Amino acid sequence: MKFKNGITEKSIIVKCGADMMLPFAVVFGIYIILFGTVSPGGGFQGGVMVAAAAVLLYLAYGYKTAKSAINTEVLRVGEAAGATLYVIFGLCGLFIGSVFCQNVFYDNGAVGDLISAGTITYMGYSVGFKVLTGVGFLVLLMLGLLAPGADDADDDEEEDEE
Repeated sequence: MKFKNGITEKSIIVKCGADMMLPFAVVFGIYIILFGTVSPGGGFQGGVMVAAAAVLLYLAYGYKTAKSAINTEVLRVGEAAGATLYVIFGLCGLFIGSVFCQNVFYDNGAVGDLISAGTITYMGYSVGFKVLTGVGFLVLLMLGLLAPGADDADDDEEEDEE
């Protein structure tokens, strides 16, 4: 990969920094998703934090590595699954004879427990999953359009198939 000003390789400092921060970003984002109903944060914030890991991967190793490490088809299908789960949890209120997105199962657990907010907890998880997969997919699409040499990688794959 060729960069501006004759730089041909990513800095080892950037790679080591991304290697250190990548697991932290993923774990902390998942923590924000899981505990969003009992602490500040939630599904959207945690999902964006986990999706930002794709940007860290790109910054450290380039587009080819990020594209090969993250399957965009899984992200695309996962986004649809997250939206479907949200609707299913929202319909639970209708099934008991109330309104859409009514908090059901709210008497489970003690206040402050991980699953103590009823349906809201599960809806937060589905929002987190949808945002994680949707923003991750969009990040990879944008990086594919903006990355230097990303078109060359696609051309090389097509030539290999022929």
